[in-house]
Amino acid sequence: MYGYCGRQYLTKQEKIEDLREYKEALENEAKGVAERIKELEKEK
Repeated sequence: MYGYCGRQYLTKQEKIEDLREYKEALENEAKGVAERIKELEKEK
């Protein structure tokens, strides 16, 4: 992600790439949460 390396001004394309990477990370986190919920439900 470009936004976290200290640069103050990003191009529009860099901002788009950052947001896409962030979205992918959130989707992966949601998948992990869903998997953990299923694991916990099986332990009942």
